[in-house]
Amino acid sequence: MQNARRRGIINGVIERAKPVIESVLNGLGYELVDIEYKTQYGDKHLTVYIASERGVSLDDCELVSNALDAPLDALDPTDGVPYCLDVSSPGLDRPFKTQRDFERNYGQKIEVKLYAPLEGSKVKLYVGTLVSRDEQGITLATDDGDTVFIENAKAALARPYVEF
Repeated sequence: MQNARRRGIINGVIERAKPVIESVLNGLGYELVDIEYKTQYGDKHLTVYIASERGVSLDDCELVSNALDAPLDALDPTDGVPYCLDVSSPGLDRPFKTQRDFERNYGQKIEVKLYAPLEGSKVKLYVGTLVSRDEQGITLATDDGDTVFIENAKAALARPYVEF
């Protein structure tokens, strides 16, 4: 019961804040990737993840944070509960959550982790160039020239492939 109530509060804050955040970001030329509202180190944090065609710098995060301050203060999405506003890029290895995340990465190398190996295989991790993703699944072009289709329901996680 307590967890359901907590999820309701979190979702309510995000739902109230989202239209204001999207409006400000659109006006500045940024794309909203995600919003999180959670407790970190004992304090409430409203974290806004942004993207831009040119990438996201620290200066971009500062600009967006300053632009969001007054509209969010006026809205008071947390109903008076104090919170820290954080603005960030999604990060290099952030899992894809939306179709737009996939679209932003067409032609890029990604990794897809599976719940279980595909039929006839023992592999649970595929790395390849993202060709497409639709309501049926994900298509990758592998380095050895093969094309792999992975049904969405079988993909546990998809994210950019980061080489170190």
